[in-house]
Amino acid sequence: MKKELLGDRVELIYGFSVRTDNEPKGKYPVYGSNGIIGFIDSFKVKGPGIIIGRKGTVGAVTYSSENFTPTDTTYYVALKDNTKDDLKFWYYYLQLIGLDKLNSHSTVPGLSRDLAYLKEIRVPEKAEQKLIADFLTVIDDKIALNKRINTELENLAKTIYNYWFVQFDFPNNEGKPYKSSGGEMEWNEELKMEIPKGWKTKSLYDIAIYTNGLAMQKHRPNGDEKLPVIKIKEMNEGYSAATEYARPDIEDAYLIREGDVLFSWSASLNVMIWADKVGALNQHIFKVTSEFYPRYYFYHQISNYLNHFKLMAENRKTTMGHITIDHLKESRIVVPDDDSLILKCGERIEPILDLIVKNRMTNIDLMEVRDFLLPMLMNGQVKVKSEAKEQLSIAAEPQVKYGK
Repeated sequence: MKKELLGDRVELIYGFSVRTDNEPKGKYPVYGSNGIIGFIDSFKVKGPGIIIGRKGTVGAVTYSSENFTPTDTTYYVALKDNTKDDLKFWYYYLQLIGLDKLNSHSTVPGLSRDLAYLKEIRVPEKAEQKLIADFLTVIDDKIALNKRINTELENLAKTIYNYWFVQFDFPNNEGKPYKSSGGEMEWNEELKMEIPKGWKTKSLYDIAIYTNGLAMQKHRPNGDEKLPVIKIKEMNEGYSAATEYARPDIEDAYLIREGDVLFSWSASLNVMIWADKVGALNQHIFKVTSEFYPRYYFYHQISNYLNHFKLMAENRKTTMGHITIDHLKESRIVVPDDDSLILKCGERIEPILDLIVKNRMTNIDLMEVRDFLLPMLMNGQVKVKSEAKEQLSIAAEPQVKYGK
């Protein structure tokens, strides 16, 4: 592979001044510097295409498989010679060459196009580019499929839960939906609504244990052994190069494992089921457990109550949500009088949640493999052997080993 300059092969073109709130809604994505920011009914660029963050998230690379509009905080990429280059290959290659380091502005981060054009590159011939791109696309397609499956599974679990405990159409003694079949209801003055006869009110605090994380800056690693720290950013986005670390000898109560429920109670209100490697829980996040109720039940109860908590924060006219133990004690939810109903529903929902976690963990493994192979594919250290997308394999140099 001969040495060239980036500007010899691609052109970075300024995006367009467009605001999604001023445009009719539609099916075409609008891209900001870090991905899709909305959809409108027209487009500026015929897809597929590559978008690069110019302002804000400098150097972030996104791929659109359809027609799209890049905003003026981005560049979009045009290949100078389609006979020499494969667009999808360049989507992967541009992630590796350090565009995020080419910041030419001191106050607002900005990607310098002139500096980018001077970047030295070495790329293979188009035939090999396509093999590499096809191989990496197979991995990304599997990741995308797992995400779509999980979206459907999450909706299914939520639907079952709501059907039983919000609409009160759990199976009665005859297997028919309770409320729709005329099941006896009674007025609850505290909740200002009808609930199944015999059901009672409790608080979120009554059904679960909320363990706040530690100030992990006081538990910095003092040797090679360490655990990644789970802050709100990690909770929402997963581990990254910016993730901090803590000593591994912290109490077990503050260790987070796959399948644990996390509830961020400050700044960003959210509840989720953790699906990543073991980490150390930072402050501002509750680890939620229960001695009496299954995971799915308190997870969905908290999820359903989040909008109420967010409204509380909005009414205090602050952007920072801040949920305290007192708020959890003051919350009011309706709970069945018979715990067997909760356990019976869990037989349906818990396997769904387990599959969601499994799919997320699979995606993490796939992303690790992809990111490990990506630079070696680009520099020729690893070669793709076959064009068959269904049976893609790689031939690595003997000294190359993959290890987690």
